[in-house]
Amino acid sequence: MSLSTARSFLSEACYGEQELDANSALMELDKGLRSGKLGEQCEAVVLFPKLFQKYPFPILINSAFLKLADIFRLGNNFLRLCVLKVTQQSEKHLEKILNVDEFVKRVFSVIHSNDPVARAITLRMLGSLASIIPERKNAHHSIRQSLDSHDNVEVEAAIFAAATVNQYFAAGICNKVSEMIQGLDTPVELKLKLIPMLQHMHHDASLASSSRELLQNLVNSYPSTPMVIVTLHTFTQLAASSLIDIPKQLQLLLQYLKDDPRKAVKRLAINDLKLLAKKAPHLWIRENTQTLCECALTSPYISLKLGMLAVISTLSGTIAIKQYFNMTGTSSVPPRLTDLVKLAQECCYHSNLAVAAHGVIVLSNIAISCPEKDIVQLEQDTILGVESLLMLCSEDSSPSAQATLKTALTSLVKLLKSRPHLSQSVVEFLLGQLHLSCDSSRVLMCHALAAITTHLPVLGDGMLGDLVDLYRVASHSSTDKQQELLVSLATVIFVASQSSLTAEVKSVIKQQLENVANGWTVYRIARQASRMGCHEFSSELYQSLRTRVASEHFYFWLNSLKEFSQAEQCLSHVQDGDYSGAMSAIAEALRSYQKGIASLTAASTPLSPLTFQCEFIKLRIDTLQALSQLICTCNSLKTSPPPAIATTIALTSGNELQRCGRISMQMKVCMDEFRSLAARYADLHQSSFDADYATLRNVELQQQSCLLVSHVIEALILDPQAASFQEYGTPDSVQTESEYERRMMSVFNRVLEEVEGLTKKHPPVSYLHTGCLCDAVIALLKVPLSFQRYFFQKLQSTSIKLALSPSPRTPSEPIPVQNSQQLTLKVEGVVQHGSTPGLFRKIQSVCLNVTSVLQSKTGPDFKIALDAKTNEIEQRVEPHNDYFSTQFLLNFSILGTHTVTVEASVVDESGTEWKTGPKTTVSVKSLEDPYSQQLRHQLQQGGPQPPPQRGPYTRF
Repeated sequence: MSLSTARSFLSEACYGEQELDANSALMELDKGLRSGKLGEQCEAVVLFPKLFQKYPFPILINSAFLKLADIFRLGNNFLRLCVLKVTQQSEKHLEKILNVDEFVKRVFSVIHSNDPVARAITLRMLGSLASIIPERKNAHHSIRQSLDSHDNVEVEAAIFAAATVNQYFAAGICNKVSEMIQGLDTPVELKLKLIPMLQHMHHDASLASSSRELLQNLVNSYPSTPMVIVTLHTFTQLAASSLIDIPKQLQLLLQYLKDDPRKAVKRLAINDLKLLAKKAPHLWIRENTQTLCECALTSPYISLKLGMLAVISTLSGTIAIKQYFNMTGTSSVPPRLTDLVKLAQECCYHSNLAVAAHGVIVLSNIAISCPEKDIVQLEQDTILGVESLLMLCSEDSSPSAQATLKTALTSLVKLLKSRPHLSQSVVEFLLGQLHLSCDSSRVLMCHALAAITTHLPVLGDGMLGDLVDLYRVASHSSTDKQQELLVSLATVIFVASQSSLTAEVKSVIKQQLENVANGWTVYRIARQASRMGCHEFSSELYQSLRTRVASEHFYFWLNSLKEFSQAEQCLSHVQDGDYSGAMSAIAEALRSYQKGIASLTAASTPLSPLTFQCEFIKLRIDTLQALSQLICTCNSLKTSPPPAIATTIALTSGNELQRCGRISMQMKVCMDEFRSLAARYADLHQSSFDADYATLRNVELQQQSCLLVSHVIEALILDPQAASFQEYGTPDSVQTESEYERRMMSVFNRVLEEVEGLTKKHPPVSYLHTGCLCDAVIALLKVPLSFQRYFFQKLQSTSIKLALSPSPRTPSEPIPVQNSQQLTLKVEGVVQHGSTPGLFRKIQSVCLNVTSVLQSKTGPDFKIALDAKTNEIEQRVEPHNDYFSTQFLLNFSILGTHTVTVEASVVDESGTEWKTGPKTTVSVKSLEDPYSQQLRHQLQQGGPQPPPQRGPYTRF
């Protein structure tokens, strides 16, 4: 394998190769490092980050960094620079270096070179290694010494290293830096580079205080623009880190913003104020916000006004806005007459779009956060300001206008969520504006309409006519914006129609799709239809797409989606009270689901196993079967009613359930089945760490529907006295986020009300009880199932890779251990992320569970205590730079073969545990220790006993 082969091998994105492959790749890169050609050496060096990414375990990383350290020590400056870049790129792997002393020794030897460039690269290398060498006095001494160098490159490198390392020796370097900054012989350019180092001097109060005094003196002593800018920014960074000085820094920055005439200084003050507004908005008192408003009102420069408005818009979404108006409430000035509201109203109609956007943000946040007596007028002012800005931007397709439009629509949707009574007029305005807007603006406005209608479904009927008319003339070409518009408009139509599309709407959409839409657009629309419950329409679209794909896996995927949509369409025809029709519909749906699950299994690949999809569909199939069985059980009251002597049997046996006949036992089986399904839905929820919130809520609703049915069975038939309805809450107790959730919650509450009324009036079991159960089943079936985003698309990807040591030579060979000793099992792991790590939730800690089970016993056959056969240990470890490591001490006192299983699960920031896996298994063979074996043989032969083993207590 040549170096080019190693390059292609490392560029593959798959994981799971054996450790031998990692060693082979390292050997090939080592050959490149030992090559006589400089180009091959450099190529080998720059391939190391890919090696670390693919095999991120300490044993390989340690070897690789030692080889890089040799190249750094023996190579030229260009090779050293390449090694430095690799080290900086691989910062999160540095803590996995095992031989830190040897690594640093090889790197540090270059610091004694006569070449200042080599010394400079070494200093930068030491700065990059700060996390693993925080207390190395020789590194600290070299950095301090290099600050006095006459070579500019070396001094800059020393400043870089000191700024990186100085959090560990801040007190020692602070005096040196202070002397150089205050020294008259230090050039101004060097002072400008040294001053930012003071922002790291925040590790104790006295150090932060002395650094602040020094910066204060510099601001007063050096009024030049570059010096003021650097000093003020360092001042802000130091205050933000030390926290206690933020109020003083706010006053200082506002003073410069108000009094200093230089635009560069004002701009720096604005940027720092925005940083502090994000960092600590609760420390902004009313006077600070008022001063900023006054500066913004009086500033003649658009750029400065825009910056100040950006700070105010950041504050307007935080607690600072409430503090401003709470303080205002104590005076005689009403909120509408404050400078803040005046500023926002003035800016809403500004000719600069960015200024107007910030004005809209501030005004809408004020209207949301401050319900006052005259809030009605403020709401109207906000709506007028937003509508005027929308009219201005909707016909302009430039990027700045589109960014402003998106900001305005986001603020509008946020306002309408808290003030729903304003929605009707806003929706009418948006529908009217849709006909006049450009395509990119229409897409954004459709997103806003969909968000508004999701929270207020009552507005959907009034929108549908306008939307369908617009869809008829929406697209005349196949440009990207036109395709996006087709998807967005279709989504709003699905939301507005609430999963019941008329034939006219379907024909209009299909006509447009046939004319100009490409396959991907059709698939996206079908996907949205599946999410909104329009299964008949989505089935037709999937049917048309099946033969337009280039892979059989895609064909099977689309075919499975078509079958699932057809199955759900069968359930939509169920009528209230038609129990036999419901059973026929379920049977028809199950046939389609079985075809679909076969296609879905065929669509899975090793890289895309479709685990969640398969498990979700299997659960849906089992749920439908359980619902069908429940209807059959209810019908059995007619076909097999309780015998005449049922009451006598119940009195004789003392079991009241015997009064109901055989239906009671069948109902108990059904209840257990639904509880089992609920547990499986809970397991699916717990294993879906990467799912979005809507998908998880969908799984929760399926679980709750199973629990509801089991509870209804118990309340109506099995145990009416013990049933409680308090835990299920009231209809308004839950804030719903989607139409599907709203419908499901409505069904839940209606069923619970019917059951509660029935249990109080009639004893079990009568036709009223079975009819109530069947009605509950039909009510659940009539809600169209929603296939959420995670079923189609995975936005976040998180996986864990484990490595165990000791590991067997071959996978089938067990690890030998003597029964008188304990095995130390070391578990190392790496958390691997996709392109958007932490999008929905982040890993706080990893929970490792180690269990061992005795598989076969080789010793004498006698009764063994259960705890001696097994080990069960659990530990939680927090990953650092996506790496974790821990050890377990396992006891194998019983001779034989044991199976050790290590299973990983993750705990997110809210403390929820997720069963993500993986699960790794190794075999351990417990062998008899030689002394015990010798003693046993001698006892069997009847010979003399050997002398006892010497131990620490032998002489006593």
